[in-house]
Amino acid sequence: MKEFEKIYQKYFNDVFRYIRKLSNNEHIAEEVTADTFYKAMNSIHKFRGDCDIRVWLCQIAKNCYLSYLKKRGQTKNDDDLELQYFADPNETPEEKLVKQEEIAQVRKQLHEIPEPYKEVFMWRVFAELSFKQIGQMFNKSENWACVTYHRARTMIKNRLEEK
Repeated sequence: MKEFEKIYQKYFNDVFRYIRKLSNNEHIAEEVTADTFYKAMNSIHKFRGDCDIRVWLCQIAKNCYLSYLKKRGQTKNDDDLELQYFADPNETPEEKLVKQEEIAQVRKQLHEIPEPYKEVFMWRVFAELSFKQIGQMFNKSENWACVTYHRARTMIKNRLEEK
């Protein structure tokens, strides 16, 4: 139990910030983060160490958030979460529409680039993982993750410029 308490203290803020960005709501983030750590505590024995524990917790958090939405009759898929991630409550309706169109274009291009570029880009942008953490997920170096991310960004940018 002491070990899990250390995990909780070390990663609570990371998980909370991740869900707050997805939900754009502090109260939802608090509830989902609590649920995340409850589920993680009950399944810590299943954690094999194949990835960084922060990544594992964020995956649980994302699933908890989607379950939270489903219970309330709101459904979102990963694409909706990507759009929501960039939402700005102070934007005018016209600005929101332009941003949504731009994000839709980026999302379309993102889904067309090959793996592992797509996945590395998503972990970096949406989960805000460090290059070190991403490298660990793939059993690669921090430099590999950095280069892969920048190549993914370049691919998306070039595809958008072609359009």
